[in-house]
Amino acid sequence: MKFAATHDIAAPRATVWEALLSEAVLEECLPGCRELSGTAEDGFEATVVQKIGPVKATFKSHVSLSEMEAPSALTLSGEGKGGAAGFAKGSARVTLEEIAEGTRLAYDVDVEIGGKLAQLGSRMIHGVTHKLSDQFFTRFKEVVEGPEEAEEPAAEESAEAPKGKGWLGRMMTRKAEAE
Repeated sequence: MKFAATHDIAAPRATVWEALLSEAVLEECLPGCRELSGTAEDGFEATVVQKIGPVKATFKSHVSLSEMEAPSALTLSGEGKGGAAGFAKGSARVTLEEIAEGTRLAYDVDVEIGGKLAQLGSRMIHGVTHKLSDQFFTRFKEVVEGPEEAEEPAAEESAEAPKGKGWLGRMMTRKAEAE
């Protein structure tokens, strides 16, 4: 099954690119992720728990990044095995385009399901697959953009350490604290 969508992210394209390659960001955004380890170069190993209809399974997965054209496009490919529940494999071609508001992230997903999961019916599987993809990229947008700031930080606070919103802000704060 195939589908596509876009998300506009209020962050520079280079920041969005870095976040796509970050183990910490991917772990935070992957629905049902219990554990994720690895690198963008070597791929990631993940343990993901999902309930799809009456079937709940723990998937041991491998995710790799390929066809990387920094900072504009990459392909995320993965395969997960859920024991008796079956398997899921697929890929997402992700493109990043600079826009006035930041970055437009577009993705085209192609997924294949087998085993007991495939017996649930294609409409249900398509709906769940689309929902999980949307949850991942919506959460990704939230993590990169960060929470809405209610007010401007005090001048002396902003002088202490470089602070920003979201993932980038946390990384900058950690770097400043380490120095």
